[in-house]
Amino acid sequence: MALQRPKGTQDHLPDGSPKLSSEISSSAFRHVTETARTVLERAGASFIATPIFEEAELVTRGVGGSTDIVRKEMFKVFYAGDHGGYVMRPEGTAGIVRAYIQNGLKQLPAPFKLWTHGPMFRAENVQKGRLRQFHQVDYEVIGSADALVDAEAIWLMVEVVAALGLSGVQVKLGSIGDPSDRETYNTYLKELFTPHAERLSDDSKDRLIRNPMRILDSKSATDQGIISELNVRPMLDFLGEEAAAHFAQVRAYLDAWGVSYEVDPSIVRGLDYYRRTAWELHHQNIGAKSALGGGGRYDGLAAELGGPDTPGIGWAFGIERILIALEAEGIQLPASPGPVIYIAALDAEYVPLAAKAALSLRASLRAEFGYKHQKPGNAFREGERRGAVYTALIGSDEALAGTLAVKHLGTGEQRAVKLEELAEFLTTDS
Repeated sequence: MALQRPKGTQDHLPDGSPKLSSEISSSAFRHVTETARTVLERAGASFIATPIFEEAELVTRGVGGSTDIVRKEMFKVFYAGDHGGYVMRPEGTAGIVRAYIQNGLKQLPAPFKLWTHGPMFRAENVQKGRLRQFHQVDYEVIGSADALVDAEAIWLMVEVVAALGLSGVQVKLGSIGDPSDRETYNTYLKELFTPHAERLSDDSKDRLIRNPMRILDSKSATDQGIISELNVRPMLDFLGEEAAAHFAQVRAYLDAWGVSYEVDPSIVRGLDYYRRTAWELHHQNIGAKSALGGGGRYDGLAAELGGPDTPGIGWAFGIERILIALEAEGIQLPASPGPVIYIAALDAEYVPLAAKAALSLRASLRAEFGYKHQKPGNAFREGERRGAVYTALIGSDEALAGTLAVKHLGTGEQRAVKLEELAEFLTTDS
């Protein structure tokens, strides 16, 4: 039996691949990332790439030791002589903030906007839209606590998915307050849930000790039934004066810009570094697991990682989940373009000339050639199969005249073009 890819991963295949229906189109994947690049870089974001594995302590301190990610879902990395202290990154923010601190990016003008895309790794129970190696687009703004930055971040997330053509999306907006607000809320939750501790799932029993807010994010139906039964008050009821004012200002900006959102008191977010503004982006047509991504403010993260106390906010969405939403809306993404020209030799002795002609064009356009000589009909069919705009033939007559017989595969028009004029012809005619 041939070796298979690991469970919970996907191959990104070229357009036209036989198994593309069960895998991801590499051109669709690239379209998502390039659309994000256009929107985010127009807003002043710079691209950053960080390692796909980091010190385990970075994730433990940054994401939070009480999270399911740290306790259950991290992939550890080992190699000869290793102390066992590395993990495959489960999310992008902690690594970006680590890079910001380590490389002195604080010296650059603030707020400093960064974006990236790439693979993340979590030991998930595999299902549609939930993989063990998945990919995210990630946007971060470091160096400002202004509510205007929060509102712009939410606006940009909406703009990226709108630029992709998605319409059935909804922002669910909340706030998890300042650390003192969360402490008050956790005290309330602990007092509320303790009498019912024996009925909670094992995970939530542990959360009751470590971080009671996590119970509200439980995937257990039993836990959710208890939450409903107890009529748990939302975090929004516990916001302090400053956090409440900040939340009101974020909403005022979004209202002024016409960004539609729903205030959702149940927003918790799954990572410990969040505070104040938190939101999720949902799509109505992809089922119960409808979140495409989310974000929030993390003003305490830089200090937690050993750097100066620096505010920050960011978001990420799953590329695979975006592609599911695009499919659900019936949005056709552009396929990879074929070559502008496919060049074929009619005799074996002219194959090197066809190759040389194609190579000379590649400084300005995509050109391919046949590695063996072909009959004219086969050459035209091969050009069409590759998606070429033109097919050009080189035989004895063309070689003698220093020309190619160039045929437009759409119109059928054919003409002789001198080799030295071919690049100009293809550039101006196409």
